Amino acid sequence: MKHPKRLVVVSNRLPFRLIEQDGRIVLQPTDGGLVSALKSYFEKHNDSVFSESIWVGCADFPQKRWEKYIKTPDKEKQLFSVEPIFVDSKLYSLYYNGFSNSVLWPLMHYFITYTVFNQNYFSAYEQVNRIFAEKVLSVLQPDDILWIHDYQLLLMPGMVREKFPDLAIGFFLHIPFPSFEVFRLLQRSWKEKIIQGMLGADLTGFHTHEYVQHFLKSVRMISGYDHQYRTINMGNRIVKAEMFPLGIDYAKFSNAADDEHIINIKNDIRKRFKDKKIIFSVDRLDYTKGVTNRLSGYELFLKSHPEWHGRVVLILVVVPSREIISKYNERRNLIEEQVGHINGMWSTLEWQPIIYKYGHLAFDELCAMYQAADVALITPLRDGMNLVAKEFVASRKGGSGVLILSELAGAANELGEAVLVNPLDIDELASAINRALEMDEDEQRRHMTLMQQRLQLYTVNDWVRDFLAQLDEVKSVQEQRKLKVVSKKAISQMAETFKKSPTRHFFLDYDGTLVPFARKPREAKPASELLTLLRKLAQNENTEVTIISGRNSDILEEWFSEVPVNLVAEHGASMRMLGEKWLHGNAINQSWKPLVRPTFDLFVKRCPGAFVEEKRHTLAWHYRNVDPELGFVRSRELIDNLYHLIRNAQLQVIDGNKVIEVRVAGIDKGTAALKVLRQKPATFVLAIGDDKTDEDMFQALEKIAFTIKIGQGITHAQYVLNGQNEVFTFLENFLN
Repeated sequence: MKHPKRLVVVSNRLPFRLIEQDGRIVLQPTDGGLVSALKSYFEKHNDSVFSESIWVGCADFPQKRWEKYIKTPDKEKQLFSVEPIFVDSKLYSLYYNGFSNSVLWPLMHYFITYTVFNQNYFSAYEQVNRIFAEKVLSVLQPDDILWIHDYQLLLMPGMVREKFPDLAIGFFLHIPFPSFEVFRLLQRSWKEKIIQGMLGADLTGFHTHEYVQHFLKSVRMISGYDHQYRTINMGNRIVKAEMFPLGIDYAKFSNAADDEHIINIKNDIRKRFKDKKIIFSVDRLDYTKGVTNRLSGYELFLKSHPEWHGRVVLILVVVPSREIISKYNERRNLIEEQVGHINGMWSTLEWQPIIYKYGHLAFDELCAMYQAADVALITPLRDGMNLVAKEFVASRKGGSGVLILSELAGAANELGEAVLVNPLDIDELASAINRALEMDEDEQRRHMTLMQQRLQLYTVNDWVRDFLAQLDEVKSVQEQRKLKVVSKKAISQMAETFKKSPTRHFFLDYDGTLVPFARKPREAKPASELLTLLRKLAQNENTEVTIISGRNSDILEEWFSEVPVNLVAEHGASMRMLGEKWLHGNAINQSWKPLVRPTFDLFVKRCPGAFVEEKRHTLAWHYRNVDPELGFVRSRELIDNLYHLIRNAQLQVIDGNKVIEVRVAGIDKGTAALKVLRQKPATFVLAIGDDKTDEDMFQALEKIAFTIKIGQGITHAQYVLNGQNEVFTFLENFLN
């Protein structure tokens, strides 16, 4: 049975070219990791999963040829419908060769000195992303699943989200996401728009855990959204950032070992180099691939191990890429000069240490090389994943062979049994080559078997299925957590339940709930009308009222000593039941405060208007009186400082409403509310709060209480009141 939804895939380029052949226009498939991945999935699952699959991307052919093709009566049947985009060539060059590959590509691969900060590039990038969004919007239906791919389209998810607020949107980044210290080098407006664009997706995928963490920190520092368990709370919706290491079609490469044509090619290669060990290296032409470093390591190996002269050969294949960009042509010249130098230095009449090819390899040739080689040398300086390493492992059906892999490639996280190297360390490279050549077959098979087992467990089909399943899960969670404004019917239901219940208990937050926020904490003193309301609530028969606040115990006692309520201070660190004495967590170790206080004081100096409030068990840094933009920037910096400072300590950082607090872990309003209920149980429980600290209470009480959040935002509460000014009127429903 087909899935009722359509899948719309968007990438920079379409997965084929239109070429004229024998008077006909035919489709010619293109290469690439994404293309191979999705084609493999479509071939095996498309008919049974989606009602239709559509691929949107820039055309690599003129519009007239496309118009001629779609009118062809006997055109090829495709696994997916195609929606080409035709962009002006000059604009496309500024977008693709400009911002995408002269700004984002080098920056995200840590080649900062290669980055060209050009406003015209970004303007074109933004314009083309808008063209993509408009094209997709023209074909989208509300129930479609939209999956956008890679760094060329970082702005697009947010653009589509503006028009389709409830659409299921996934985004996957196929290259590294750099550390915040690198990402922040982009102009402020650029990085803000990029993060905003990526957050337009419901699920954003990365190859490795490190890339996920880098992204989450950049989101926190640039947009201010915090995260928990890789889920970002944006107020009106949640976004998930997750790790999905791209797999390969394992069976395709493994089964190639039994293909007679490929076996013949492999045998011809082995026959040509029958007395020699073969080291195979294949990469796109790109400075991130570290080919010149690799060659330097190989040259040092030849110099350090003359016993291998005449007994080893490096077959180096460099695949053309982005030749219009000068850095790439420079790299090709450097590679070819280095190959010539090494061959000129070490060649003899019978032996040439490097066989070099600049060009493409057909699939059959590639598989034959994977099988013929004794060693694969894959050492990029930085790589999002690197599927070549996985393909080599999958191709070794007999279990022999050695993979030398850069520890800076995403694939290194999964292929730990490879000989891992720092690609910048040519001494280590030379030693690794020698170690790989001398490794006995038992050790080779032991390592290769473990890597093969791992790759078989998470193939490209698992990657696609996993991503789409988690996207569906995120949408389900969003639906469950959509805010429900308290209706008259809901209020009547609560009031009726309250009336029928033999015992009742109200848990009420203070700042932002019972009173509006004030410039200074002392100015938020309760008015006489509020005190009267609380007295009346508490005077209801068998009714308990608990003020549960982040305030310290002294100020709560001062304000509410004449009101018959229970008091919980500092989110649960101190507690006073009605008619009893205060119980403080005196046993809680406070030795952390002198270590953390200097950081708070430093940020007071850096942020005019901020101040520190020291409570019995908590330190709080308030910035409500600070210029909003400066306060936001400094608050993100402070949070980042605190996360590093208190790592591995039993402390917690709370990012509240214009306040950042540090407290002992394990103390929260949820735990405190349950403790109060154990002493004063009730059949009717109602909890109201406005802040992140109240979410602990909502979660703890979700099965036994009516829970209400003040203000907009994703919440665990069942209902929402639009503003603090509605709380007084709402509570009046429970009087008399």
